[in-house]
Amino acid sequence: MKLPMPPPDPAVSRKLMAGVLALGTYHELDDSTYLPWDELRYRPVPEILGSDADHELWWAVLMWSRRARRRNLGILQSNGEPFGLVLTDRILKASEQIARETGGRLGLPEDVLGPSDRNQYIVRSLVEEAITSSQLEGASTSRRVAKEMLDSGREPVNKSELMIVNNYVAMQRIRDEAKNALTPAFVLELHRILTDGTLDDPEDAGRLETPDHERVAVWDNELKIHTPPPAEQLPDRLHRLCDFANGKLAPEVYLPPVVRAVVVHFMAGYDHYFADGNGRTARALFYWSMLHEGYWLSQYVTISKILRKAPSRYSLAYRHTEDDDGDLTYFIHHQLDVILRAIRELNEYIDAKGHELRSVRSALRGQAHDLNQRQLQALEEAVKDDSGLLTVKEHAGHFGVSGETARADLGDLERRGYLVRSKAGKQFVWKPAPGLAGLLGR
Repeated sequence: MKLPMPPPDPAVSRKLMAGVLALGTYHELDDSTYLPWDELRYRPVPEILGSDADHELWWAVLMWSRRARRRNLGILQSNGEPFGLVLTDRILKASEQIARETGGRLGLPEDVLGPSDRNQYIVRSLVEEAITSSQLEGASTSRRVAKEMLDSGREPVNKSELMIVNNYVAMQRIRDEAKNALTPAFVLELHRILTDGTLDDPEDAGRLETPDHERVAVWDNELKIHTPPPAEQLPDRLHRLCDFANGKLAPEVYLPPVVRAVVVHFMAGYDHYFADGNGRTARALFYWSMLHEGYWLSQYVTISKILRKAPSRYSLAYRHTEDDDGDLTYFIHHQLDVILRAIRELNEYIDAKGHELRSVRSALRGQAHDLNQRQLQALEEAVKDDSGLLTVKEHAGHFGVSGETARADLGDLERRGYLVRSKAGKQFVWKPAPGLAGLLGR
């Protein structure tokens, strides 16, 4: 990643600024896109500033306007100054949309994510987030192999697979603890789970960096892009982060809950509490914060999948905040866009799955004379979750039949080409055939 050009000093001559203010430009200048200097310097200077205005004047006017609207938070930069943000219309609109879509209960077809199916899809989402979050940190296992490992419960065979298992376990732990207040002890526990068995020094799991160790920095290839606060500040900074996450810092400053979750994500990455695994921990804390604030649908949403597609934009959002006097607005804009895109992907999945399920049910009704009700229901569940595995024991227990009957059901579906059998440990398992929905619809 190429570092962005740092912004110029917003100080300009008093005479020039007085002239600008007298024209009312301070209030009338459009700042809806909230560009950082590195992008603004390539845009044409607004005509309202006058024919003699240059980019530095434009930037100075924007800085005066932004600082007048800035809300300072109780969390601090390395230099002791507070981080702040501007609640732009873009933030307010996105926050409202995310709250509506992840905190409400409308728009979820019961036949796709009904009560009996939601846990199944949550597991699917946890698997996806575990895989992509680990891949952001360097895991190289393919999605197919990772899903097979998690579905079958087999032990990981290398560091990449172990990272994915750890992420999966951590996401489950977050769901269990979402109603409780965030504490430093829980943050350390999360890190211990996320990094167990994957660090060069096993003692670093669940341990804050100390002044006795060389302080970790953030690099992009050979380029240092972030120097975190000194290690001796970390215990106090972690306490402050937990207070902020729990709404105890600057309570007079209103923040939409999703914005608070995004700031928690940012700070965990900015402070860099640990020798390794800081990115995974930051994303895990984001999910905790979303669930803690009542955004229950966020457990279905996978943000790492989107971050992985454009990691440089993620890094730039951090850098722009640091370059611009701790203005978190850049990072919040970026992350809200990521969340909205993840929600769109979820909605697209739900819509497609609902259409697919209706088509499959129609096709299965036409085969009712040829398949028993257990088989029909098993195929319907397989279409809902094509990553799931079927076993004789589970099928027998679910329908209250003998193991012999369950084996006959699954074997018949295998012979028809609807299921594919494989070995997992000492038992046989069946998974949906590729393109099962299409096979049933023929």
